[in-house]
Amino acid sequence: MSFLAKYGPWAVVAGASEGTGQAFARRLAADGVNCVLIARREAPLTALADELRARHGVDCITASIDLAKSDAFDRIVEAVGEREVGLFIANAGGDPHGTTFLDQPVDSWIDLITRNVTTAVRCCHHFGGKMRERGTGGLLLVGSGACYGGANNMAVYSGSKAFDMCLAEGLWAELKPHGVDVLYLSLGRTDTPELRRFLTEKGLPVPSDLATPEAVAELGLERLPHGPIQNFGQADDEVGRLPQSAAQRRQRVEMIAQASQAIYGKK
Repeated sequence: MSFLAKYGPWAVVAGASEGTGQAFARRLAADGVNCVLIARREAPLTALADELRARHGVDCITASIDLAKSDAFDRIVEAVGEREVGLFIANAGGDPHGTTFLDQPVDSWIDLITRNVTTAVRCCHHFGGKMRERGTGGLLLVGSGACYGGANNMAVYSGSKAFDMCLAEGLWAELKPHGVDVLYLSLGRTDTPELRRFLTEKGLPVPSDLATPEAVAELGLERLPHGPIQNFGQADDEVGRLPQSAAQRRQRVEMIAQASQAIYGKK
C-alpha cells in the first residue's frame, strides 16, 4: 500500500505554522497528501498552504485555532468537515515557560495540559475511531525525551509528555489489529523557532547539535508503521541515556496487551 493510500487523502497537522509542524506538512504534501493546517497564527498557515498548493498541487485548508482552549477540538472537527482524514499529527505542545511549577500561575499549566493532553486525546478518539472503521490510517504524537521522567522546571511539561507516550503505547496495542498505526516520536533538542525564542529570552547560546525539523519529519513518517515509540537519534534497539530502548518498550506493551486479554478479552 502506498503512503497516500495508507495515510491519505487528508492529514490534519496540529501545530503547523512553523518548525516541525511545517516540515511535516511539506513532507506530506510531497507525497500527495492534502493537508488541514492548524495553529493559532493565520498568516504563516496561509503562506504555507499557498506554497504547498503551488509546489505539489495538493489541496490545503487552514484553521486558526488555539489548541489550549476548551473549544479547540470542536473547531478542528468543524474545520475538517466531511473530509476523510487518514493521518492525525499532534505536533503542538512545547513549554514556553521554563519555570518551576509554583513560579507560574496555575492557569498557564492548565493551558499546557489542555493543549498537550486533552485536545490530543479528543482528536485521537475522533479520528482514530473513523480510521478503525476504515481499517487504515495513522496517529502520530510528537513528544519529547522529557516523557521519561520529571525534572526541575519541567514538572507539568514532562508529565504531559509521559501521558502522551503511554497513550500512544496503549492506542498502538489496541489499533494495530485494525490496521491503524500509532507512533510517539520522542525528540531531543530540535532547531525550531520556538526553541530559539526561548534560548534568546533566557540569554542562552544556540547549541550546535540541534536536530533539524526536516530530519524529524522524515524520521517520524518513516517510522510511523513501526510504533509505538521512536527515540530521535537512536536506533530501535539502542538504550543510550534512556531507561529502555524503543524495542524494549514495544516488547513490554505487547506482553501487557497479551496479559490483559485474559481480563478484558480480545477486541
